[in-house]
Amino acid sequence: MDDLDVARRARMRWNAPLAEDHAGLLLDRLELGPAGRVADLGCGWAELLLRAVERTGAATGIGVDTEPVALERGRAEAGRRGLADRVELVEGEVAAWTGTADRVLCVGAAHAFGGTREALAALAPAVPRGGRLLYGDGCWPGPPTAAALEIFGDEILPLPDLVAAARTTGWRIVHLSTADQHEWDDFESTSRAGRQEWLLANESDPRAGEIRDWLDTREQEYIQTYRGVLGFAYLVLAH
Repeated sequence: MDDLDVARRARMRWNAPLAEDHAGLLLDRLELGPAGRVADLGCGWAELLLRAVERTGAATGIGVDTEPVALERGRAEAGRRGLADRVELVEGEVAAWTGTADRVLCVGAAHAFGGTREALAALAPAVPRGGRLLYGDGCWPGPPTAAALEIFGDEILPLPDLVAAARTTGWRIVHLSTADQHEWDDFESTSRAGRQEWLLANESDPRAGEIRDWLDTREQEYIQTYRGVLGFAYLVLAH
């Protein structure tokens, strides 16, 4: 396994702007039962899925993602926490998953379905009546700047349009919250931290220049262009 692949997200708790207390609130709003099944589509290393299953007495979990390094990290963590027999992590395209679960998590994976509206429509069959979906997606809390639009394009919806998309695809909103600036700063910092540490320890590596350029560009884009402009919304949905 490549050391740089491992380092990429080594300092991240999860791949979203989300604080510990905010994650706990979202899991509360999901109203996880003592049993049942939890699915995480676009799970990464499945930290949120593991926490959801840990909250229950006998629930099982399945996570789907395309990144083998992240999945291996998740499997190792599931084993360490005694959840290996209750959580299955599968490599595959999330849009191709055809199962159902009492509680479904889909955070930051709308692109895998082709966009926000497509994701909200495609996820409906995965959640039976009486179930709940935790859906997380980027949004514009206010008018975006031209520079931010140049980076992210028109795939990001204004927050009111995100809410409207949930309603028009048949969902009712049980809970809505957004990431605050502290969550964003921590997310952006930790998303770079693993590579920063790798760079400091491997400055003579042939890949060092490319990594340095990526880190500097990402830092500048965040601070100068989309810090305080790009938002991230969490919706607990039912239908």
